[in-house]
Amino acid sequence: MRLHVVNHPLVSHKLTVLRDRDTDSPTFRRLTDELVTLLAYEATREVRVDPLDITTPVGPTTGVYLAQPKPMVVPILRAGLGMLDGMMRLLPTAEVGFLGMLRNEETLEASTYAERLPEDLSGRQCYVLDPMLATGGTLAAAIRFLTDRGADDITAICLLVAPEGVDNLEAGLRGLDVPVTVVTAALDERLNEKGYIVPGLGDAGDRLYGVAH
Repeated sequence: MRLHVVNHPLVSHKLTVLRDRDTDSPTFRRLTDELVTLLAYEATREVRVDPLDITTPVGPTTGVYLAQPKPMVVPILRAGLGMLDGMMRLLPTAEVGFLGMLRNEETLEASTYAERLPEDLSGRQCYVLDPMLATGGTLAAAIRFLTDRGADDITAICLLVAPEGVDNLEAGLRGLDVPVTVVTAALDERLNEKGYIVPGLGDAGDRLYGVAH
């Protein structure tokens, strides 16, 4: 597994405002959208392309276009939905699938409660959207789910990651013969006793959409 922490002043600026507890939900959503687009630029460096011969107004040339099968973007519900528009702005021809993963707050184990994905993902590059890599259990389960259906290249885009989450994800993917990359804006200090990233930015889903009662 490869971890890529994006070092860019605009990324750092937007992340700083996201972290601020006084940032309201509308601003949080807008900045998440913008930050994901910046992270997606780095995450798609290895997207597969094929050559394409075209003619410009002044002559012929050879460019590239996205190869088939198209990339699959997979937000993990619910917080991953807040990252979808920013990703699709950069990769509008990709296909979108959805994966609902629920973390047990006591055991911290992840389980699948909903999915909308092709049964066969053979040969597909998948981009998984999950704001926080905290304990690593949810993302590991999601990646295993996709590779079990044939996905052969996985890139996860996370706003923040914790060292424990990175270690647990590597352990959870041990023996998996599929390249996995995690692209993030920051590697934070640690997890607290409740499994939240410190200093982090709080509960991304709640800050995006409010607390559901």
